[in-house]
Parts: sequence; structure tokens; C-alpha cells
Amino acid sequence: MQLEGSCHCGAVRFTVSSSGPYPYQRCYCSICRKTQGGGGYSINLSGDAETMHVRGGANVSVYHAKLQEPGQQAARTSSAERHFCKRCGSALWLFSPEWPELIHPFASAIDTPLPVPPEHTHLLLGSKASWVEVQAGPGDKLFDGFPDESIADWHGRLGLTSS
Repeated sequence: MQLEGSCHCGAVRFTVSSSGPYPYQRCYCSICRKTQGGGGYSINLSGDAETMHVRGGANVSVYHAKLQEPGQQAARTSSAERHFCKRCGSALWLFSPEWPELIHPFASAIDTPLPVPPEHTHLLLGSKASWVEVQAGPGDKLFDGFPDESIADWHGRLGLTSS
């Protein structure tokens, strides 16, 4: 499925091809919540990095989150790149050099109508904010950390993979 996305002010527009376009995975970690998730979580999708095309790239900036590991005094800098519009602050996509073939656009930046997922995966609930109420449905999966099932595996298990 071809996804089209943009920032709020329109300075950045992008397209990317996705075989996993269902916005099912809700991340409650403090990084996602503070950089993108006004409702206490963020949702990202999976796209083919080779198909990514950006207009207005001069308006894109990158943030590398600080990661504080338990028992460590100093925070380390994440290698993951959170791209956002430097004009309006809209979160756009995440790229991690550990998986260079993938781009993870934030569902909130996608303008293309997305399919409604039949179930959700709620992850990193162990670090959610106390004020967040998890809205879990009957088939939803909940995890304090990361699930073993990848975005591609989830789409495959439910027969929802597209091209």
C-alpha cells in the first residue's frame, strides 16, 4: 500500500510503500509519549525504506533519544532517528540503522486512509504514565516490555499483508 504523509504545516510531505499498513501497535514508552503521543502512546507503521520519497527535506530535523538504563549513571544516545518537521514540530517517521531496510512512519503523520486493525498490541506498559488509561479490546495483547511478534509477523498472522 502506498502511504502519503505530511507535517501539520505542509512544509514536509513524504510517500512510502508499506506491506504492513495497519496501525495496531501502541507504544507507551516515555520517548514515544513525550515526542509524539499526546494520548499517552504513539503508533508507528512499517514501510520499505527504499521507497521513501521526501519533499521539503530541508525542513526535517532528527532527534536521538537519551536512554537511561537501570543501574547506569549516564544516559546513552539512541541510534534510532526520530524525524520531525523543524517548523511545526510534527513527528514524521523513525529510522533505525539496526534495520536499514525499514522506515517507521508515525500513523498520526499519514494522510492516506488507513485500515482499522482487528486487534491492538499495547507495548512497554511498564513505563506508561500513571494518568494513561489503556483502552484494550477483547483480542488485544498487552506487554510490559516488547512483544516477540514483529510488525510483519502480526500482519502475516492475521492475513493482513498487502503489497
